[in-house]
Amino acid sequence: QVQLVESGGGLVQPGKSLRLSCAASVSIFSFSVMAWYRQVPGKERELVAGITSGGRTNYADSVKGRFTISRDNAKNTVYLQMNTLKAEDTAVYYCNAHNGPLHYWGQGTQVTVSS
Repeated sequence: QVQLVESGGGLVQPGKSLRLSCAASVSIFSFSVMAWYRQVPGKERELVAGITSGGRTNYADSVKGRFTISRDNAKNTVYLQMNTLKAEDTAVYYCNAHNGPLHYWGQGTQVTVSS
């Protein structure tokens, strides 16, 4: 059974940084894409960043230049380094792993950006 466990969320001031981690219970080579999504109440979940098994990355326009997704295959962990955080980055962040039609989700971690 696939489990994804996020950590690293919390309360941070605007302009500061956070790093989220997503630890998988299986080899992340099992998945063609690992990604981070976020959701705020009343809105749809949106893609923040993704990384393929080959290391290619893509980002939402709103986070380009500020967020970096990376993976440590030996630790079966994916990271999201978030710099220069803004109030509008406040959301629950979810880790996602997928391979074709199969999607797996973590439980989410809250990120709140506020002074």
